[in-house]
This record gives sequence, structure tokens and C-alpha cells, in this order.
Amino acid sequence: MNESIKVLLVDDEDQFRATTKRILDKRGFETLAAATGEQALTMIKEKPDVVILDIKMPGISGHEVLKEIKKISPDTPVIMLTGHGALPSAERAKDQGAFDYLSKPCSMDLLASRITDAYRQSGHDAGNGDSEKLVRDVMIPISAYSTLAENATLKDAVATLKQSYLGRDNTSSLTESGHNSLLVLSSSGKMLGVLAIEDIFNAVVPAYLSAPKPSTADSIQYSPMFWRGILCAQLAQNANTRLKDIMSPAPLTIDADANLMEAVYSMLQNETGRLAVTDQGEVLGIIRKQDILFEMGRILKE
Repeated sequence: MNESIKVLLVDDEDQFRATTKRILDKRGFETLAAATGEQALTMIKEKPDVVILDIKMPGISGHEVLKEIKKISPDTPVIMLTGHGALPSAERAKDQGAFDYLSKPCSMDLLASRITDAYRQSGHDAGNGDSEKLVRDVMIPISAYSTLAENATLKDAVATLKQSYLGRDNTSSLTESGHNSLLVLSSSGKMLGVLAIEDIFNAVVPAYLSAPKPSTADSIQYSPMFWRGILCAQLAQNANTRLKDIMSPAPLTIDADANLMEAVYSMLQNETGRLAVTDQGEVLGIIRKQDILFEMGRILKE
């Protein structure tokens, strides 16, 4: 994103509110949080760029808060959050001036995308002059990824990737997409490569399993006894292997101000699902094929 977007998140569910704020902050948003409609109406004075508002709350309902926000700050876009089965209520909110509504459980990728859409369509077009975004507008910032130094080990990588799953900020109302890889950085912070789960698998598979076999051995099936103990032995043997020796090359790069069609073309031509986004040589983030897919959905919806 070209600039920080200030978001006011209004939800009475403590865990959802805290978790969503943490993820949005990690993605580069400036997030304010309110637990009640009354608190939200007080905080609207802080002039958020976008409001995320739960429809069903004790005290003042989301519909009432929306109505008051539109009186106080009519140009502030409001995205409504609705529970399962509350579609009529959400559609009514849109009729009352809401920018959009999303159903819980909500994908973090989708929520972040709609916040950016609301911000841009409320007059913050970053000089593009149309509704088409640039690569920097849909990328995942580098801060959202797990990273390790090139001299870290396979054991470090397994622990880091495991923790990224265990520590993922999912609740019954929110789903944060996982990254099945981590970024390998130099001591100066330069991206040197990517370590995916597949790279770890390749590192622990014994070389003899990949060796060419005689044509007469193509139909041979290994017995259960053959496999026993191999994984433990290979992990012990390769635990201290340096990431620089097993990582995949760093993703191809694309300029942050490139058009999304250029990103699509590059991904197809190079048969890759992600590109590193750079600005004057500095890596800002990663753009993935699913990020572009979300943007396609937005364009088709307009």
C-alpha cells in the first residue's frame, strides 16, 4: 500500500477484535478497536479511513451505529460483518449506505482486500485515475511472513514453520491464510531464497530413493519394514543442514508500481505462483496468484 490506512474495528467479541487488530497491524494498517457501538461513535472523531462494523452487538446495534456514522462522517466507508444466516440484515445495511458486507467466518485476505477497496473508492486513488490497482496495492507485506537467516538450520526451519501454524490467528470468526514457506534473508536483510515445506521434504529423502532403478525393478514395492526408522534417521542426520544449502531460489521480482496484468503474465511465463515485490531494490512484499484472484473478484463485482 502507498500509505497507511486507518481502520476502526468495532466488534464486541474480545478474541476476534484483538486477533483481527493484530493481523491488520501486521499487514500495515493502522488499527483502532472499539468494543461497543457507543465507543465507536466516540472514536469516529479520530477520522478513520474505513470502519469495520459488526452488525449484531449488545446495546447499540450495528445498524444504529452505521446510521449515526453516516450522519457524523457520511463519506467514511463502512464494511459490515454479519454472522451466518443474517444475509437480509447485511443487505439492509448496504441499502443504508454500507460499502459492503462480509460473512463470518471471514478470510483475512478478503477482509484486507475490501478495506483497501473501500479506501480507494472513497477518493484515495493514489493517482491511478481508475479503479485498477497496482502490484503494491494487493501484495502481502514482508512483515507478514516468517523469516530466517541463511545460516539457520533445517531444525530451525521446522520449528518456525510449525509455530506459524500453531500461532496462526484463527478464531471461529476469522481465518488467516497460512504461508507454506518462509523467506531466507542475508545478514543485511536481502532476500536470498525461499524455503518451502517441499524443500524440507527433499532435504530428508535419502538419495538412494531417487537414484535410477533398473527397468526390471520398476514394479518393486517396498515393504512396511523398509520404511521404518528412515524419517527419524534422516532428520537426525540433516537437522543442522544450513538453509542456504536446501532453499529454493528467491522469487523473481516485479516492481511495486507494475500493473497486475504484468504480474499475471510473468507468473504464467515463468510458471510460478508468487513474485517478490520491490521498490528501488528493496523487497516490500510478496504477490501471490491468490492475491490477484481476489482482485479479479473485486473487478467482476463492480
